[in-house]
Amino acid sequence: MNNFEEIIRKHVLKNAFDYGKANAGAVAGKVIAEHPDAKNDMKATMALINKIIAEVSTFSKNEIEERMKRYAYAEKKEEKKELELPNAVMGKVVTRFPPEPSGYPHIGHAKAAWLDYESARVYEGKMILRFDDTNPEKEKQEYVEAIKNGLSWLGIKWDKESYTSDSMPEIYDYLERLIHAGKAYVCTCPKEEMSRRRASGEECGCRTLSKKEALERWKGMLDGKYQPGDVAVRYAGDLKSQNTVMRDPSLARIMLAEHFRQGKKYRVWPSYDFAVAIIDHLEGKTHPMRSKEYELRDELYYSIFSDLGFEKPHLVEFSRLAIKNAPISKRLLKPLVDEGKVSGWDDPRLPTLAGLARRGILPEAIRNFVLSLGLSKSESEPGWELLLAENRKMLDPVAKHYFFVRGPVVLNVKGLEQKAKIPLHPKKGMGFREFDVSGKVYISWDDAEALREGEVFRLKDLCNVKLTKKKAKALEGELAEDSMVPKKIQWVADKHKIACELLIPHDLLDENGNYNPNSLEIAKGYCEKGCTELKKGETIQFERLGFCRLDKKGKKLQFVFSC
Repeated sequence: MNNFEEIIRKHVLKNAFDYGKANAGAVAGKVIAEHPDAKNDMKATMALINKIIAEVSTFSKNEIEERMKRYAYAEKKEEKKELELPNAVMGKVVTRFPPEPSGYPHIGHAKAAWLDYESARVYEGKMILRFDDTNPEKEKQEYVEAIKNGLSWLGIKWDKESYTSDSMPEIYDYLERLIHAGKAYVCTCPKEEMSRRRASGEECGCRTLSKKEALERWKGMLDGKYQPGDVAVRYAGDLKSQNTVMRDPSLARIMLAEHFRQGKKYRVWPSYDFAVAIIDHLEGKTHPMRSKEYELRDELYYSIFSDLGFEKPHLVEFSRLAIKNAPISKRLLKPLVDEGKVSGWDDPRLPTLAGLARRGILPEAIRNFVLSLGLSKSESEPGWELLLAENRKMLDPVAKHYFFVRGPVVLNVKGLEQKAKIPLHPKKGMGFREFDVSGKVYISWDDAEALREGEVFRLKDLCNVKLTKKKAKALEGELAEDSMVPKKIQWVADKHKIACELLIPHDLLDENGNYNPNSLEIAKGYCEKGCTELKKGETIQFERLGFCRLDKKGKKLQFVFSC
């Protein structure tokens, strides 16, 4: 079934569900908005809409609702709001995008980065790209480069680049100050015991040690007296707090893995909670941003600022991006790559920036999509449709048009000897595809299946054909009078064909969050030989199918379906 037909079916189902019976005109408006090419042949479009309306009219409401679950529907867009920061002073705002370099960047990172970047621009301030590299067991230079390349591809330009690990002496100094002040202690209790004590609100003996003993233990951590898991620096919080984050959380621990940037220089590494507070202070952040999932950690963040006498910044929080049936977290993404369930970090099914780029999603479409969500803390889980609709809108005026036939079936047309001259774009002056057509062409298997002997149809932009014989492996036809006919079919000339493979990504996860083994569809067929002149990475439109990006060139071409 072709993509155009699926777009129509999606909107017929929605309209029928909302109003009891689908309205062809209302459906046509939705279809054209999503697939602008539909208006080039409104007669054929309306015929297909009415056909599918007749089919859907036989379904019960429950059956319609069940079938709608196969599709993602764009939510109604609210008017775009300007990004506003509390107590911001023009020219003084400093934001930061602080990724941990432990994986490839994904669309969730894009949301955070664009909010940081655009907020700084609105107030003529600065955005710092800071790598929170304090876990040597997970982090790699490879991921640093991937993040920088991803941001550059998005069009984000940072004012300064920094690494938390470069400030380890200052972090150590502030840890020692907290110990001196009685706001932190060095704990040698087993992890399981401390977890039990934190849950019950019971302090351990380490907390009541003298400052001298605590500092000696701290020195022992630095000098090699302790091994990983033996000891941790803990914040002296409130063990009775309703916010369990405040119940003596860890501020530093021993890790002996070699660091990609610092090598073996350090053995004690700060926790995220401590490092982020210290570096935000050192770098003069005025409006650090992070997703709402960190909300309970705000109290600890501000407590550390208070204990060390720092001026407090304005924490700005936003909802974490979640997309239906997509794994938007390193925790979910990495196993898919490691277990070979996807081809790599740039698999077009993935929400990584590399995967989206390979799929032909434009950086500007990602920007518009994530900024449309704004700084709201309201949770939502849109499907891909909002992003794909934005991408289609941008590609439609600039993408060249070609034909692709899936599962090609031979059509021999008696008397066919013509010179085809087909526009590369129906509205823009991009030139023409010109070639001779003689006798034998190929059409898609589903079009061939639907044809009946005696039926007259049009080979799009070429000629009318009457089907005279329908055989198992080939069709036969003859030229027919050149008049308006309802059915138009894409085709590829035998002498101007090239083998083509189309990768079609579907939802990577099912409704239960499990890996979907049918998430990648491979369609094989022929496309026009003129496609060999395309540059690798160029996105075109295969008519009646959608926008596709050229992924590989060779004896056969490989495209990835975009939207």
